[in-house]
Amino acid sequence: MNQANPVRTDLAHLRTEARNPRTLHIDTLPTPDMVLLMCEENRVVEDAVAAQADAIAAAIDIIAARLDAGGHLIYVGAGTSGRLGVVDASECPP
Repeated sequence: MNQANPVRTDLAHLRTEARNPRTLHIDTLPTPDMVLLMCEENRVVEDAVAAQADAIAAAIDIIAARLDAGGHLIYVGAGTSGRLGVVDASECPP
């Protein structure tokens, strides 16, 4: 925990917060190579999500049951995750 701001958590150890070494020089690649690299990196994400399919399905079932019982789904996010939360929330019952 950051002593100057006890609410803030140090996220530097998370892979999602690190620079991707495979794409450090993506801006120097010819356009076709850039597109192929982006496709390869998208497959990495797809494989990671697929590896967690059972856990994701369980979470969906828990969330749906809680919504059906009158519970709430609360999103927290900023930037892209915040915008995606707003889009997802528009599909949930008010």
